[in-house]
Amino acid sequence: MVYIILFVQTLIASGTHIVAKVVVEDVDSVTLTFLRSMIAAIGLLIIFLIREKRIRIERSDRLKMIVLGALAIPLNQFAFLIAIGLTTPSNASLFYATTPVFVMIFSALLLHERTLLFAKIGVAIGFIGIAVVIFERGIDFSSDYTLGNFIMVVAVSAWGLYTVLGRPLVLKYGSFHVSALSMIIGAVLFIPIGIVPAIRFDYTTIGLAHLYGLLYLGIATSIVAYFLWYYALGRIESTKVAVFTYLQPVVTTILAVIILDQLITLQFVTGACIALFGVVLVQSSKTLKTMTGYVHRRKNEKQKKQHDVDSE
Repeated sequence: MVYIILFVQTLIASGTHIVAKVVVEDVDSVTLTFLRSMIAAIGLLIIFLIREKRIRIERSDRLKMIVLGALAIPLNQFAFLIAIGLTTPSNASLFYATTPVFVMIFSALLLHERTLLFAKIGVAIGFIGIAVVIFERGIDFSSDYTLGNFIMVVAVSAWGLYTVLGRPLVLKYGSFHVSALSMIIGAVLFIPIGIVPAIRFDYTTIGLAHLYGLLYLGIATSIVAYFLWYYALGRIESTKVAVFTYLQPVVTTILAVIILDQLITLQFVTGACIALFGVVLVQSSKTLKTMTGYVHRRKNEKQKKQHDVDSE
């Protein structure tokens, strides 16, 4: 069941890149982030008050929740919407597909998880693939396209950190409790940044398509997709959850070609293959590590049993 949920979450996330690209063409990223976060926060607050009744976060975890809120909106969503206006949906989805790489890095740095050489090689290969795509149109640091790609990496880094830091809280308080509070807190943190541009924005320029896109970003992505992500994190390992992002580049690229007439370059395909190969190595190292640990535990159990028999 959890894998079906992750597949649905992946489809929603893939559509997000397309919808955001269309809407951000006419609504600036600051205003769009503000409106998106307000819609999500109001919806989540209503559901939270009905379902949860009260905040159950212990004092020792409150700062962690504030950090999650900052990662969710001011860093992840805001950076994503800035970047998507400068780069392509396919690039955005590819970078998000490298989430397992960032999850592994942050798990090693913050949770002190031991990483195999296999995984380190995968990280290096993954970043080589990312670099190929970042400079798809040449090494020009003044290019908006290159800048958009770099900002997208920042957004993905925030998402990876959000995944790693959020899992312990999800296991402790539940997926909805944590995802809802992190989004509400993130929306509050973004108010000082977005309130003035949102007030000054000319809303007569927004058509029905923009409204539908805004609702998609505010409800389907910021409420449903975030909840499904943390729901899965509460049931399986973060690296197994992150692996479903592999599907995003495929789905998003197909949609981008059909809906936006996006041209797919050979360099993008090459970089995507390199990056995803690196991600596969990272994921494989996790599987190998788990299997090795299982074998060692079984061996120790057998030795203990044999020792008990010999003692008798």
